[in-house]
Amino acid sequence: MKTAKSINSKKSAIRLGPLLDSILARMSLGYTLDGWRIVSSWSEIVGEKIAEVSKAIRYENDTLLVSVPDAVWRQELLLDVDRILQEIHSVPGGRSVKKIHFIA
Repeated sequence: MKTAKSINSKKSAIRLGPLLDSILARMSLGYTLDGWRIVSSWSEIVGEKIAEVSKAIRYENDTLLVSVPDAVWRQELLLDVDRILQEIHSVPGGRSVKKIHFIA
């Protein structure tokens, strides 16, 4: 049987997502969280073709670190880096990424 107290506690519940975002922003960690969201969403952002040959592995100091199989792919993606950054910037939190560093 529900008591008045349990019913009232449901009414006062708040969503945690916005609260956590606010706390992280006050701690200057919001950009870091946004960058890591890009890492985890890499394949959806860049598409299947690029995702098959690359993997975002880290976000640090406004830079996304992306692993590629060899120097040829590194050069190929460097030629397309402006378009890739545009795609990243089009998703929520994507503006936290300022540079992409490809490593083979």
